[in-house]
Amino acid sequence: MKDGFVKAAALTPKIRVADPKYNKEKICELMFQAAGEGAKVMVFPELCITGYTCGDLFYQELLLKEAGTALLEIAEKTAELDAAVFVGLPVEYQSKLYNAAAVLCRGEVLGLVPKTHIPTYNEFYEQRHFAKGMEDPVEVRLDEKHVVPMGTRLLFSCRQMPGLKIGAEICEDLWAPNPPSIEHAMAGATLMVNLSASDETTGKDIYRRNLVSGQSARLICGYIYCSAGDGESTQDVVYSGHNLIAENGTILAESARFVNESIYTEIDIQRLCEERRRMSTYGRTEKFYRTIEFDLETEETELTRFVDPAPFVPGKKEDRDKRCGEIFMIQAMGLKKRLEHTGSQAAVVGISGGLDSTLALLVTAKAFDLLGRDHKGIVAVTMPGFGTTDRTYENAVSLIRSLGADFREVSIVDAVRIHFRDIGQDEAVHDVTYENGQARERTQILMDIANRLGGMVIGTGDMSELALGWATYNGDHMSMYGVNASVPKTLVRHLVSWYAQTCGDPELERVLSDVLDTPVSPELLPPENGKISQKTEDIVGPYELHDFFLYYVLRFGCPPKKIYRLAQYAFWGIYDNETIKKWLKTFFRRFFSQQFKRSCLPDGPKVGTVAVSPRGDLRMPSDACARIWLDELQELA
Repeated sequence: MKDGFVKAAALTPKIRVADPKYNKEKICELMFQAAGEGAKVMVFPELCITGYTCGDLFYQELLLKEAGTALLEIAEKTAELDAAVFVGLPVEYQSKLYNAAAVLCRGEVLGLVPKTHIPTYNEFYEQRHFAKGMEDPVEVRLDEKHVVPMGTRLLFSCRQMPGLKIGAEICEDLWAPNPPSIEHAMAGATLMVNLSASDETTGKDIYRRNLVSGQSARLICGYIYCSAGDGESTQDVVYSGHNLIAENGTILAESARFVNESIYTEIDIQRLCEERRRMSTYGRTEKFYRTIEFDLETEETELTRFVDPAPFVPGKKEDRDKRCGEIFMIQAMGLKKRLEHTGSQAAVVGISGGLDSTLALLVTAKAFDLLGRDHKGIVAVTMPGFGTTDRTYENAVSLIRSLGADFREVSIVDAVRIHFRDIGQDEAVHDVTYENGQARERTQILMDIANRLGGMVIGTGDMSELALGWATYNGDHMSMYGVNASVPKTLVRHLVSWYAQTCGDPELERVLSDVLDTPVSPELLPPENGKISQKTEDIVGPYELHDFFLYYVLRFGCPPKKIYRLAQYAFWGIYDNETIKKWLKTFFRRFFSQQFKRSCLPDGPKVGTVAVSPRGDLRMPSDACARIWLDELQELA
């Protein structure tokens, strides 16, 4: 439960139709198994105490009585558990039957949520037995000692985790045009449970999966869907026990069908709450809801869900290729519009032989293709300096020639030496002035070439560099349009790799492959034995860590302790805890101190859910204090 995680379970017992005593035992067995797995929210199928397929046996007094007795006995067993349990049964109220979800916790029945939408079409005929659930809660007597509320407008809230508010709906409710979960969410529910008995027909699993993932995305919630399986009557249909757990559009866990498989995963309630906070169109309902509180112990939940070490990069090749194609077109279309609007006669790009300038040149070439212009209008400039190596220089030249751009070379060595003389900088002192003087000289050259040709300078810096402030202010920090400004470094690498694999030009593919193999470096310090001496990741830290940190800071507003914990799972066996902590401190220190560079960024296209443009996603004061974030990191063991 720490850091907002709650472990959820969808549990499908193998029942006997119309045998509540037997079903009670099977439900309890699974409850205790789930408790052993650490589950705090457990969901069972629709009407599982009796079985969904009882038909007209639901009219039998004895079956209803035994179902009520079984419910109270199951509730007593929950006194030994630290969990909220949702289980289905028929409930009688004022001579009507209701298909209900009972909510159990610490030995008590907290409430009953009846089904709203009662299907009577195709193979379903529930209206023969069940009435539509009432919205406003009523009091239902289970026996002489137990009176509990029943109604669709009930929410169940955890005292120890105020963000955990649970709403319940039952099977068909999700299929209807206006599912109760919509109102539940607008009343504050962050986790939906669905007790279902969805029979299996060919292809229905795909539709079911889309419904669950789509509803969790639309409502920004967790969604636990538990369906009936083997054990239900197969007189006319078959139930497969297809269980699903989703979070904000992502299926976190899914059972195999036809095997009654229990599934477990952790739902990040804190993340859902943060996402809702930032979404200004997320409304609230004016309808009255009754909230029933329950208690769970606060303890650290062991994570079994996958924590992606590369959240900006899809794991599957087909998804990654599709993402790269989309991003590349967004970049190119953004630049195409800017070139058209400004009437620029040329696009000027500084080419270093590194990843970022390579991607910028590829995007520029694509924009020119979209405009129907000759690549000779692209002025690709190499500017060798004190740190330039033969490898990067040769790659830059080969890349320019492969794309048919106008190749120009302007050495910055003499100009920088004159500049150093003018300001009194000792060339032997390799300090920040030594480095930034070169970067600003290069930017001056590009700007002046663009002015002379009636063109514009295309920026090459990526989002990871901007997040860390790893750019020279008014040097490589500045351009007239930054095509890479919202592309993180980990994704830049995949974009270049994708282009290499799909370009169909063997020589270009060879050059791009060598660029990918070259260490990331600004090349502002002299080489050692002809090789790059200044490796960016040795100085500021691994970009795969920083991109991970950036994602969870800006996308979900996670505090440092939670990011540290997630990184431990994501990079297990790759980085030790001290290394993660070291670079996380570096990230926060640089992220706050370097905001002034992001506050005056050139225009550039947003390509994903995270961006640092001061005109869009990140309105942050340049003098904000990082103290509380750094203090929290100091508390880490």
